[in-house]
Amino acid sequence: MRSTVSGYARLSKVHKFSAAGVAAAASAAVALAVVPAHAAESVSVKPVAWSAEAFGQTQDAELAQHVDAAAAQAKVAAKAAVKKAETDAAAKAKAKADAEAKAKADRERASRSEARKPIAAKPAAKPAAAKPAAPAKKAYADNLDGWIKESLDILHAKGVPASYEGIKRNIMRESTGNPRAINDWDVNAVNGVPSKGLLQIIDPTFKAYHVEGTSWDIYDPVANITASCNYAADKYGSMDNVNSAY
Repeated sequence: MRSTVSGYARLSKVHKFSAAGVAAAASAAVALAVVPAHAAESVSVKPVAWSAEAFGQTQDAELAQHVDAAAAQAKVAAKAAVKKAETDAAAKAKAKADAEAKAKADRERASRSEARKPIAAKPAAKPAAAKPAAPAKKAYADNLDGWIKESLDILHAKGVPASYEGIKRNIMRESTGNPRAINDWDVNAVNGVPSKGLLQIIDPTFKAYHVEGTSWDIYDPVANITASCNYAADKYGSMDNVNSAY
């Protein structure tokens, strides 16, 4: 008997209702059995209104209620999650805006602080070093003495040997000191290249032995002397060694 009760306890709700229905039907049958035959006609037994289909519908209704409740709870939870996400996003955006505002305020504060700092005085500029004055150009007299001296300074600067006496002696023999002198009778004149100037030099020789820094005019006194002395130094070692036509 104990095991039977235990087994009954393990029956599903549907089975329990089914058992209850069977028990009710059995009770009705017993009641009919004990009623006297003469009273059977006057006693009407009302059938029990129960069926498995009705019970199933009841169960479906309860299940639907549970489903609706779960759906409502899920909807509430979803709304709460959306609300929380919106709240979190708003908080994050506010935190970012606050951080940017603070950084901007810090920059402005630092800028104002920097602007209030005294400006350091710039060291006075050093005076530009005075350029050494160019040596005054040596002045030479515009005569035979001045021409020879100027020519000698140029020749010595170029390393060409010559002396005042040697130059003047040859000038006096060749042109008597006339810078425009020209020979129109010697062999050079016959060949079309007459000797010219203080030291009677021909054009091709003048051009070949011209000294840089002097004029290209063969009649220029200084240019004529320096070119002639440069030629004499190349051919005879120095104008000092020339004692006749060269």
